[in-house]
Amino acid sequence: MWQEISDRISEVTETKFEIDRRTSISGGSINQAYLVADRKRSFFVKTNVAEKVAMFEAESIALSQMHVTQTIRVPQPLCFGVCESGDSYIVIELIELGGKQNWSRMGEQLAELHRISSPKFGWQQQNTIGSTPQINPWSENWVEFFMQHRLGYQLQLAQRRGFRSSTSIEQFFAVIPSFFRDYQPQPSMVHGDLWSGNAGFSIQGEPIIYDPALYFGDREVDIAMTELFGGFPSEFYAAYNRAFPLDSGYRQRKTLYNLYHILNHYNLFGGSYGSQANRMIAELCSQNR
Repeated sequence: MWQEISDRISEVTETKFEIDRRTSISGGSINQAYLVADRKRSFFVKTNVAEKVAMFEAESIALSQMHVTQTIRVPQPLCFGVCESGDSYIVIELIELGGKQNWSRMGEQLAELHRISSPKFGWQQQNTIGSTPQINPWSENWVEFFMQHRLGYQLQLAQRRGFRSSTSIEQFFAVIPSFFRDYQPQPSMVHGDLWSGNAGFSIQGEPIIYDPALYFGDREVDIAMTELFGGFPSEFYAAYNRAFPLDSGYRQRKTLYNLYHILNHYNLFGGSYGSQANRMIAELCSQNR
């Protein structure tokens, strides 16, 4: 496998690359991750089974699309494929992290990314959120898109896993449009999985985001997720709002948007995420009685 990957890197970069150092990198729950290097260059490689190559293809397309916006830096993809061993892989630019954290600049640059728009919500193909399929048909109606292809899809998976809501799903779905009475979001390019584990700073202090679940949606989905697992520093939100002010109703929609990720975590990992999702559904219904 590694010789095939070396040969492919050599072909794409038009410079001979022969791995003389390979280090496993911990932290990934979906893929195996490695740093590979020769005496001059280093790359980041993720591997999985052959059937997951479509996930790597979608990631490569997403990173390329985000890169050309010249808004916020993302690692550039080099190549992806399937080896004769039956392993799929993606090779990505290695960006060394650990520099000074300029969260204000992160907020400003994310706002610039969110100004990249599309005529419709969705994306050009299906991708993944974690390892869960993320369905992205083009749609002119954001509320219908989010209800059917985000919450509805995750709830179907959750129910197969044994999830039972204390509030009927029909009752819950009936209140969702009320969160959008005075708000009509425009399709923005969103990262789609923006938590602290997918954001950082290069050693030069440049904001970096990675591991996208890209689509065009309401930009509030990204801001909501930054608050889900601990939150970003306050200067991030202040700078974002100066650059691209959020609608006053964001606080009421934040739980709705984060329910998608909690349901996905339940579908991936089980455990207490099910009861957390139940509490969120009950809270959302109580807000619109």
